[in-house]
Amino acid sequence: MVDTFLEAGFTYFDTSYVYHNGKSEEATRKAVVERHPRDSFTVATKFPTFILKEESQIEPIFAQQLHNLGVEYIDYYLLHNIQTVYYDGVDGKGGIVKTAHLFEHAKAWKAEGKIRHLGFSFHSSAKLLDRVLTEHPEVEFVQIPFNYIDAESELVQAMAAYQVIRKHGKLAVFMEPVKGGGLAKVPEAAEQKLREMGPSASIASWAIRYAGSFEGVICNLSGMSTLEQVRDNIRTVQTLEPLTEGEMAQLKEVVRLYKDAGPIGADLEQYRGLKLHGAPVTGILEAYNMCQLQPDPGFSDDNNYLKNVVAEEAHLDFFGPLPEEKVILPDGTDATGTVRKAETWLIEHSF
Repeated sequence: MVDTFLEAGFTYFDTSYVYHNGKSEEATRKAVVERHPRDSFTVATKFPTFILKEESQIEPIFAQQLHNLGVEYIDYYLLHNIQTVYYDGVDGKGGIVKTAHLFEHAKAWKAEGKIRHLGFSFHSSAKLLDRVLTEHPEVEFVQIPFNYIDAESELVQAMAAYQVIRKHGKLAVFMEPVKGGGLAKVPEAAEQKLREMGPSASIASWAIRYAGSFEGVICNLSGMSTLEQVRDNIRTVQTLEPLTEGEMAQLKEVVRLYKDAGPIGADLEQYRGLKLHGAPVTGILEAYNMCQLQPDPGFSDDNNYLKNVVAEEAHLDFFGPLPEEKVILPDGTDATGTVRKAETWLIEHSF
């Protein structure tokens, strides 16, 4: 897979300190670094923000990453998973990213030549992203989930986040363009619509074309698991035609059909404007609905946004006691049970 990828002219390999139970950087060293000239590839890895407890951990972890990868410098270095809880803290007074001075350490590594480009991956609101980029102009790129399902998602806010990145003059890296495989095998009605749009195109290729239709993107990170997936993505990108306005419009219908296949469905209008623990009820239900449609519901990413909304909007700990609140529809119907069921599932499957 690595050799086929490189032979086709692609160079960007994405890993992190924690993937595959902490073995991913080592695997990258063995599959890529030890087998190919250093100037033939670029490697991206990430600092594990979510395991950070105190500042004294930072330098040893970074040194371990260089050792794991077997490189003297890292091409694209990211602070992994910048989000409300880690950046601001639940109370809004400053999370571990600030108290441990993580950005300052990363700036020093770049000054020393140990990293070439500094960025971060992001899983929170576009509002927070705007503030982080304002406070840290040294950042060169931001990695966000981006696909035609998440583009208008109320919690993921992929399109809004992309627009913030471009507003600040930064570059983007798109992760999950095929939504962890969720856009490679879609519900039957959505698949039928995609087949009508292009009978000979693979289902996944529509997601790759969508992500490839935007400017200022360093790389679209498709988590490929087989050689055939690598070849299919190569075929799509080497002959890439950005989606037309007509195709973009048709994909909106695909999104509706996709969501409608879930247990909640696509129509959430009766919940519009209602909130639970500071979060929009429509966002809670949409996230739950989308998770149930994914190959691995508990690892679909939608489940990891709600805790940040609750922290940002209500300064509540998503995993602690939450105040009793009711959700009453405009017609007087008590929908608390339905919404709490979705919220509880998301709590149990967040990390």
